[in-house]
Amino acid sequence: MTPFFAAPVAAKDPFLSLPIECDPGQTCFIQNYVDSDPSPAAQDHACGALTYDGHKGTDIRVATLKDLEAGIKVLAAAPGTVRATRDGMPDIASNAPNAPALDGKDCGNGLVVSHGDGWETQYCHIKNGSIRVEKGQRVAKGTPLGLVGMSGKTVFPHIHMSLRHNGTVVDPFAPDGDAGSCGPSGRTLWEDPVAYQAGALMDVGFAEAVPSFDSIKAGLPDPATLGADASGLVLWGYAFGTRAGDTMTFDIKGPDGWRHDQTTTFETPQAQVFRAAGRKRPAGGWPTGRYTGVVTFSRGDTIITTQTITISR
Repeated sequence: MTPFFAAPVAAKDPFLSLPIECDPGQTCFIQNYVDSDPSPAAQDHACGALTYDGHKGTDIRVATLKDLEAGIKVLAAAPGTVRATRDGMPDIASNAPNAPALDGKDCGNGLVVSHGDGWETQYCHIKNGSIRVEKGQRVAKGTPLGLVGMSGKTVFPHIHMSLRHNGTVVDPFAPDGDAGSCGPSGRTLWEDPVAYQAGALMDVGFAEAVPSFDSIKAGLPDPATLGADASGLVLWGYAFGTRAGDTMTFDIKGPDGWRHDQTTTFETPQAQVFRAAGRKRPAGGWPTGRYTGVVTFSRGDTIITTQTITISR
């Protein structure tokens, strides 16, 4: 059961700034929220499925390992004093065959900041060797604490931030919510409101053949041009938070009226997933000109997100 505190102190309201240096919905995405359902089922504060049973924080992710390697700063969400730190754990997916035993250190590299009056934030999965603060150090809001990583129990690069008051979990998106309740909240503890995204496209690209999921998660570079002898032209989309019945539509338009359209439907919910569509090289080779690919992720009649990419021959 996930504990909740129903009436947080309003001494500093709004309370938190974003604990990661990124643009929400563009260069980073909230993969999971606090689980608001005390039963074995799970739901987020918006009555959605972006959580799992017993999840006690907010998971803000970057799309690929390439983004992780670029170095995304983890920031103090509020001023306070560093209470504890841990570093030295490797950045590796916890389900990888060569992943080390966690021995209860699911948070990976992380730290806790005390904000006074019983409030504290915990930051998990920080990049190995990147923690910049030490126990007892005072930090201001926005102070760099380390870099987004993949240490501990995780299969994607992100920062997990938990907010607690007197040891009890508080959901910053719905601080007044009762256990088991969800829906529109009249109050938030975020300094700048963070929009709820019920899933989204994180990345799209072109390739000559259907790529592997591992290569997409690593950060697949887009080809500079389409060669006349390229074996195929494939448009792919990488998304999170899909539900059963959601669709991903691929629309490729090229010169001389060349076109390819295809729609795929998701049969089961997926935390992160990719799909691809395309065609083999025409008998006479690829016509010279520009090829535009549009990937659209939809839920019923509602477009969740769409992204466009071009390549020239």
